Amino acid sequence: MLDEGYIKYRSHWSPGPAPNAAAARLLEEWRRPLFVAGLIGQYEEHRIGFGNISIRCGEPGQFLITGTQTGHVEYSNEAHYSLVTRYDIARNEVSCAGPLQASSEAMTHAAIYELDSSINAIVHVHDKSLWDRYLNTLCTTHADIQYGTPEMAQEFRRLYEETAFRSQGIAVMGGHEEGLLSIGASLEQAATRILALTEGRKD
Repeated sequence: MLDEGYIKYRSHWSPGPAPNAAAARLLEEWRRPLFVAGLIGQYEEHRIGFGNISIRCGEPGQFLITGTQTGHVEYSNEAHYSLVTRYDIARNEVSCAGPLQASSEAMTHAAIYELDSSINAIVHVHDKSLWDRYLNTLCTTHADIQYGTPEMAQEFRRLYEETAFRSQGIAVMGGHEEGLLSIGASLEQAATRILALTEGRKD
């Protein structure tokens, strides 16, 4: 079975009403072109979604992120997002609230937001051609580290401190085939960094 889309942290989900509608509209504004480009979507054979997007939202340390298994959704709204309210990387735990549980990549997003207060948005996409082209050319996480784990969280700290990830704002996930991730001071910056790569993509 494809190792994708499964929550690997301990999830403490508080089902409730849809979170911040204005923030969700901003997420949809930039999720839509990523979806159209095939960077967010679903593996039809396995019915498993891929790709997620988040922005800082709510109290300090909180963020609004795509709900789990929403990759297939063509047009998203506030019902497709989850507010991460607390997390503990060392204990591999994430607490979230809203109509859906947070994405399986919520732990990685949390760790990246911890790196720098100037990081306000994160985009994680899948594309095999981009992954093949930029693996070990752009900043790349170690191949033996899986997505959604505390180890991946720490790996992004290493990239941020030791490589050009801080300035370039984009990385390839070596142990998560097809996965790329970008950061930005704004959602527009994070999304356009990824979309710019598709200009050289081989479809």
